[in-house]
Amino acid sequence: MVVMRKLPKRVRISFHTPGLTHFGGLYLLQGLVRQLGLPRLLVQAIRFRRWNTAYTVSEELLAILYPILLGLGRLETARLLQQNSTFQYLTGLRRYPDASTLRRFLTRFGQHGLAAFGRVHDRCRRRFLRGRRVIFDLDTTVLTVYGQQQGAAVGFNPHKRGRRSFQPLLGFEGGSGICWEAQWLPGDAHPLSAATTLLDRAWGKLAASGRRVWVRADPAFQSEEFLAFLEGKRAVYAVAARMSRGLQQRLGGLRYHPYGSGLEVAELGHRLSGWSRARRFVIVRRPVSEEPSRQLHLFTVGGYSYEAVVTNGPWQPLNVWKFYNGRATAELVIRELKSGCAVGHIPRKDWAANEAYFHLVLFAYNLLLWFKQLYLPEPWKRINIQTLRNRLLWVPALLVWPQGRPTLRLPRSHPYQEQFLHVLRQIERRRVRLL
Repeated sequence: MVVMRKLPKRVRISFHTPGLTHFGGLYLLQGLVRQLGLPRLLVQAIRFRRWNTAYTVSEELLAILYPILLGLGRLETARLLQQNSTFQYLTGLRRYPDASTLRRFLTRFGQHGLAAFGRVHDRCRRRFLRGRRVIFDLDTTVLTVYGQQQGAAVGFNPHKRGRRSFQPLLGFEGGSGICWEAQWLPGDAHPLSAATTLLDRAWGKLAASGRRVWVRADPAFQSEEFLAFLEGKRAVYAVAARMSRGLQQRLGGLRYHPYGSGLEVAELGHRLSGWSRARRFVIVRRPVSEEPSRQLHLFTVGGYSYEAVVTNGPWQPLNVWKFYNGRATAELVIRELKSGCAVGHIPRKDWAANEAYFHLVLFAYNLLLWFKQLYLPEPWKRINIQTLRNRLLWVPALLVWPQGRPTLRLPRSHPYQEQFLHVLRQIERRRVRLL
């Protein structure tokens, strides 16, 4: 017979121990911040007239970025960090601003400093871009709001119909998942209206690099104007196509080549209504199961489900379809932005402030990606953001000063000591400064 231990009684509670923090792993993130020279870079690049001079621009930006990086979400977490002296010591902040100060700063920053911050972000992105090929994946997401935020509008909202929302357009680098470019849009805007402008900016960041650009997008971007723009840029594209009536009528007469698991692929040249010329379409069909799932393909007929991709790529039809399917990475990134970086938390009613916060979230997300790319051991490079926090960042720690030397004491029972020390060694070895 197993007898359980008695529950503890009369445990004394004390709130008098200084130097404790929930975020001992913040010291690792500070390694990347220091290596990039980020505080100094922000001070040099972003200057505008401000009413409150108790904090520098760099201090207020970092005070907004740290809660995002640590997964604390809303600016209301400022109160928790204001009482955390170890957090302030590790980040180099003299003191932590309160939430109202940060909100006022966001408005001024969105109006007068966002363009300069964008140039800092671009400098970081170019530093970490690798390879001779760049894949741009375009996608949108709906961010529902419940107040009277400026610019929010009723548009396509599959989860909260009739609710006002924002619908930002995002451009990811398909190989790494880095958010390369973005546009803050009201909920009733069609993403196609901003797509060419967004890609023009993206191309501008690749000037003189000699990189070949490939583009993937969903059916919302199936427009001859958009495709002609890509062709003018000599980009290779694969865009999912809607099953128009004319395209449906040609499905039965195509010659399909079978591959494994019932997959069959064909191609044809076809000119959609309103287009000036025909373009290449790849058609993929598969047998419909007896119990079809909720997520059916765009078109189903004769026991088959069909997908179509319009492309100017030189590959075999099956490889066109495989290339387009790589765009699923964009959906994973959006999920990370929502669940891991709180991109849907809209802090103010002001458009400029919310746009600024959105771009700060994207910057924080990219910083976490670069942190994983630079410092984590190979098996860990694909872990999601929340797992990264659970294993390395949310580590209880005690800051003490034996013999006058700052020492961060971590728990002996921490299960990821080896990986923690691996990251510290990588930070010491690498040099990634931008200044």
